[in-house]
Amino acid sequence: MRVDKWLSAVNVVKRRTIATDMLKSGVVLINDMKAKASKDVKLGDKITIEYLKGAKHYEVLQIPTTKTIPKSQKEDYVKELS
Repeated sequence: MRVDKWLSAVNVVKRRTIATDMLKSGVVLINDMKAKASKDVKLGDKITIEYLKGAKHYEVLQIPTTKTIPKSQKEDYVKELS
């Protein structure tokens, strides 16, 4: 699954267009390398989003098979690292 789709599907960002803009701006890293929107996400990948107030780190636990998942199931797909 593309990283922009994954970010919106697992409710890390609200909309896919926001995820795409973040990727174009270069604030999203996959395994410490800048990612493009078309980059595929794999299990175990470490995703970092560099916000103005600091970075957030996530680990990919699962790839969703649907367009979106319920917010209550977010923990099954993504783990927020400290």
